[in-house]
Amino acid sequence: MSIVIDQAIRARLIASTPGTRAVPARLRYEPTDPFAVRVSFPPAASLDGFEVEWAFGRDLLEEGLRQPAGSGDVHVWPCSAERIVVEFRADEGMAMVQLNSADVREFLGRSYTLVPVGEEGGYLDVDADLVALLRDA
Repeated sequence: MSIVIDQAIRARLIASTPGTRAVPARLRYEPTDPFAVRVSFPPAASLDGFEVEWAFGRDLLEEGLRQPAGSGDVHVWPCSAERIVVEFRADEGMAMVQLNSADVREFLGRSYTLVPVGEEGGYLDVDADLVALLRDA
């Protein structure tokens, strides 16, 4: 049985209208995908009424606590000592949320306890991944 870190957090959706709106979110980390973190938002937080989940590098989230980071669909940067901004880009548009830096640090600390930095490769099951890839081809 694999241990999974699933932490509820409060996010603040940054809208084009003045002000922000609080939305629930979840941060998730699984040792079976040791380089990635996931953030999900419930249907009520999305424009189309469906749950939204994004996966991106654990190191991107860590770097974004200190300085602007990201070069693809997800960008992270500190906006104050207490908050970071995570920007998600897709063909349909973009969304930005603020997360509490302390919540993110706590989540990352728990993930590093489970899978230390530099040891991620030992948690990959390359054989199983290759079998799945060949089966789906």
